[in-house]
Amino acid sequence: MDLAKPRVDIGMSTNNLDDVLAFWQGEAGTPFDHVLRIRRGQDQHRHDANGSVLKINAYAEPIPKGEPTGYRELLLAREGRSAPRLLADPDGNRLALVPPGWRGITQAGIRLAVRSLEAHRAFYAGALGLPEEPWPGGAAFRAGETLIILKPQEDAPSDAQMAGTGWRYITFQVFRVDAEHARVLAAGGREAMPPTTLGTTARISMVRDPDGNWIELSQRASLVGTLEAG
Repeated sequence: MDLAKPRVDIGMSTNNLDDVLAFWQGEAGTPFDHVLRIRRGQDQHRHDANGSVLKINAYAEPIPKGEPTGYRELLLAREGRSAPRLLADPDGNRLALVPPGWRGITQAGIRLAVRSLEAHRAFYAGALGLPEEPWPGGAAFRAGETLIILKPQEDAPSDAQMAGTGWRYITFQVFRVDAEHARVLAAGGREAMPPTTLGTTARISMVRDPDGNWIELSQRASLVGTLEAG
């Protein structure tokens, strides 16, 4: 995968905006950047998580809690820490603040519960083209500065859905969405949404991993200078 930004973004949804924002801007130490209007009734509160974008999606109408996805924890390297500090926001979304370099995490890590480690190894290496690194009891794949950490768990979903609260998707910023989307599908990935242009902001698509977890591919104009398909 040809990354336009060497960091992976992560998105959550909430019905509890004020308390969740207070946690992430306060105890978690992720600075607020701006609010992006996604569509009528959905605003995205964007925060800087060591260069990754933490996307907190809030809705005008309450959304069902839904079943958890495979995305289980965000890990952020934090200067001054000598050991990991484990936290959870008011919705139960897990965060670990870790010493820089802890288990190879220099910027951020995203922990993913999976049913089959081998199926996800094939997907992240083959469909996404990411290099593997060792991880105790699992595997990790590097996307620029971010580690995607795979851990086999019995409660991993079999058909993760976008709808619901909590961690819902991750985003790779790429130069050409159409080409990357086609490559993922050719390598066995599943399509959730074909490439679509969102105004003058971005051209995006959605694919799903072997457990159905949603992955956004984004060609953002502010990063690559064009929304031209190709």
